[in-house]
Amino acid sequence: MASALDQASSLLRDRMRELDAERKKLERALANLTGGRVGRRGPGRPPGSGNAGPARPRSRSRRRNTRADQAVKLIKANPGIGAAEVAKKMRIKPNYLYRVLGDLQKEGRVKKSGRSYTAA
Repeated sequence: MASALDQASSLLRDRMRELDAERKKLERALANLTGGRVGRRGPGRPPGSGNAGPARPRSRSRRRNTRADQAVKLIKANPGIGAAEVAKKMRIKPNYLYRVLGDLQKEGRVKKSGRSYTAA
């Protein structure tokens, strides 16, 4: 019985040596194909870099002291002021201010009568 066990264990060891030799051959072939890289990485990416991870939702903070707020403040201080005068005081071009004032009218923050603006 002991000789049968010795014979079986020696057969298993021999087979394991064969498999180890085959494994080493396969690893060398894989290294030659992939240039030494292991895994599936894109070009230029280090092996330790993973996925970007979950994206955080961005919170929009309210902008303070915008051109619209400046225009409303000026119009409140000078009711009946024209767009060109507001633009001069704000030191911006009138064509940009017309767009801002149009948005302010839609929001109901200023009212236009003729060429003059008043705060709502």
